Amino acid sequence: MRRFEDEDLTGAEFRECDLSRARMVGVVMQDAEIDGLVTNLVVNGVEVMPYVEAELDRRHPVRLLIRSDQPADLREAWRQLRDDWATTTERVRSMPGNSEHHGVDGEWSMVETLRHLVFVHDSWFRRCVLGLTEPFTAIGLGPPFVMDQEENGLDPSAQPSLDEVLAVRVRQSSEIETWLAEVTADQLAQTAPVPDDDRWPPYAKGAGSAAMPRHRARRGMGSPRVLQTRPGQAVASGVFAGSASGNSHPAEASKTSRSATF
Repeated sequence: MRRFEDEDLTGAEFRECDLSRARMVGVVMQDAEIDGLVTNLVVNGVEVMPYVEAELDRRHPVRLLIRSDQPADLREAWRQLRDDWATTTERVRSMPGNSEHHGVDGEWSMVETLRHLVFVHDSWFRRCVLGLTEPFTAIGLGPPFVMDQEENGLDPSAQPSLDEVLAVRVRQSSEIETWLAEVTADQLAQTAPVPDDDRWPPYAKGAGSAAMPRHRARRGMGSPRVLQTRPGQAVASGVFAGSASGNSHPAEASKTSRSATF
């Protein structure tokens, strides 16, 4: 265990770090921001995450639909998220040239965010819902710590345009809409056909019984806990999560997507 005592960490940034079971005693924390997978956070003796989750649900009611086990709710959630992304895309197109390739505050750009959602779709929908074992889409963007990029079909050197990525997302959206149009509540409750291999996401067939958290998570690094993933859980964990906030600002959409899809 690392111990920090009487240290001045003013303005420090912790990115992609696991701070599970960290204790902060007698600290001064003003104007701080936490973004990631946060559970059981106790502040001055009060567990605050239920309040945070309730506020996020109030701000973005689509989160309630995403967590539903009813096909009609999932179809409505998908419709809302699809419309939100259309609004974001149009806003980006109205901005100065090349804005779609510019990140904000160290987060992914619009194009990088969409490329990551290409990867998320392959990971959670095509693999965990449909049970497919095909290589990932080449232009998909998977974080380097996930797996060997090239062996799994990804092209780290790819530099697609916004229109090229959107064309792939349209095809992927059609796959989801076809599935949502036919899926039943009984099918959502069944065990998902997660392939028995070592590709991402490994925690879809982990060692526990609870569902993978669906709320915002930068890595989803909470212990691997999905022993019997259900199709609805897989969709909510990845495909829907990329847009779960319903933001229409491209910078916020990028931040939310990167923070939600692992």
